[in-house]
Amino acid sequence: MISYIEALGYHRLSAEERQFLERFFQATEVLPVSDAVVEWAIKLRQRSRMTLGDAIVAGTAVEHGRVRVTHNTEDFRWISEIKLLDPLAKRP
Repeated sequence: MISYIEALGYHRLSAEERQFLERFFQATEVLPVSDAVVEWAIKLRQRSRMTLGDAIVAGTAVEHGRVRVTHNTEDFRWISEIKLLDPLAKRP
């Protein structure tokens, strides 16, 4: 849910980018911010300094066993409980 808000709430989206993102989120499962996700977010913020949004997104990935897809892998690399995928990284 947080990624949905962050992506679609970006103030510089073009109409084409907005349409792409809306189609993307319609095709994916948007997970709720559950009590278990909140508990993970709290644990992660206690372990290391991170933004609230990043903590909720990471907590969601941990709780649901999902891969965190982001180009900003450095902010999440320290979290051993999640796998990371950088969609913009060059593949061998």
